[in-house]
Parts: sequence; structure tokens; C-alpha cells
Amino acid sequence: MKRDDLIVVRGGGDLATGVVHRLWSAGLRVLVLETAHPAAIRRQVSLCEAVYEGETAVEGMRGIRVETLADVDAVWAQNAVPILIDPTGACLPQARPAVLVDAIIAKKNLGTTREMAPLTIALGPGFTAGQDVDVVVETKRGHKLGRIIREGAAAPNSGVPGIIGGYGAERVLHAQAEGIFRNLHSIADFVEAGEAVAEIETPDGQRLPVVTQISGILRGLLRDGYPVTKGFKVADVDPRRAELENCFLISDKARCIAGSVLELIAAECWN
Repeated sequence: MKRDDLIVVRGGGDLATGVVHRLWSAGLRVLVLETAHPAAIRRQVSLCEAVYEGETAVEGMRGIRVETLADVDAVWAQNAVPILIDPTGACLPQARPAVLVDAIIAKKNLGTTREMAPLTIALGPGFTAGQDVDVVVETKRGHKLGRIIREGAAAPNSGVPGIIGGYGAERVLHAQAEGIFRNLHSIADFVEAGEAVAEIETPDGQRLPVVTQISGILRGLLRDGYPVTKGFKVADVDPRRAELENCFLISDKARCIAGSVLELIAAECWN
């Protein structure tokens, strides 16, 4: 692998964006592939917002939506990251990446194979290293976060969020019914326990409040107007009131994972 070889990252959510930012900071060429309707919660630090807005920025890194593979060179020339709507990876035979990173964080494999690139890396559960991809990176908070797995799989999804400020499941909000998500607050707002941060507009005309169990800062909030199903993750409350800037910064978890991905790519370059 050479320095100017292409790295494709599937997904543009907050963890994927942490990876892309590290690779971009190292001077590597990255292309992000996303769906037409991404559902990021931590939207202030997610490149996938460019799908809706055309352009976004995260910690000095610009992400620009492109319509075709032919447009990516112009974005790289601006020292920015192109985001292409291509959920299946249809562009890969033409793009011919040296590295592919599955950073969708779907907890299952949505079609990534080892044949997609000479080096394939997947983040989190749903993949077996040596079968689905070459390498898996652990994404579960704790002592093994960021561990490089060359045989086997990452820890299975526990369904319980990692502890932040003494809270786990309490800090994550989910839709209690199918419907359209309607914001009552914005990211970085302070909310009190028992307060409605949003509503679900159901097909039968009800407006069901989405209530936070804890007081804190809205670190993440789903885009207004997004269609949700029952149980869909819609918001994230950070109980650490003094850390407002975290709403706009890549997380420690994302940076740890990103370091492991860069390590793998650097080793590939040197070999």
C-alpha cells in the first residue's frame, strides 16, 4: 500500500467520523459511503450530516457530499472528505480501494466481504476476523476497547450503553412507538430529569413525549422529521453538565478505535 492509495469507510456516524478524522489528519485519502437517509444521533460530530446539508465540518475536517465517483478528486483537492451515497458499495469495483473499513456499527454484517479490498477492517460485533473481514476492532467500552482481533469476533452487543458519569441505559432515549420524530430541543441544550426532549407523532395522530430519566446535556439528538420504529434510538443525554463542548468533539471511544485502524493501515504501508 502507498500513501496516496484509497481508503473507503462504510458509514459516516460518530465512530466512523472519528476514524475518518484520524486518517485525514494523517494525510490519507478517504472516501465515505453512506445511505440516503442516515440516522446519526451525535450529528454535530458525524460526517453523514453532509448527506442532508451538502457539507459539514467536524474538528476542522470538512465533509462534502458528492454525486458520483468522478467528483471525489475535486473534494480531495480542497483537503476535504467526499461522502458518496452508496449503501451497497456499488462503486468499489471502479474505486479499487486499498483498504475498506466497515464502520456502520449495525451490530451485524450488511454486506462487507474480504473481496472488497486487499485489507478489510470491521468495527464491532457482527463480523468474524479471517472470514468476513481480515481484522475486527473491539468497540465495547472497557479494558479491551480498541483491541485488534485477527481471529474471532468482537464482544457481542449487550444492549446496555457504556457507563458515562455513573449512568448507562438511563442516558439513552428510545422511541416508544412508530411515527415521525419531532424535536423539542437542540443538541447542547441542558435538560432536566422528567422533561420531554422530543415527541413521536404517531400514525393515528398522537404526540407521545420522549422523556429523559436524567438531567444533563443533550449530546445527541436524531434529526427532526425522521421516521422511527418502536425502540429506535433517538437521543443521548450526557450527565456531565460541565462538559458542554463534548457535544462538538469526537469522543474518547471513537479516538481509541481510530488509533487501532490507523495502526493497521500503517502496518500495511510499511509491509
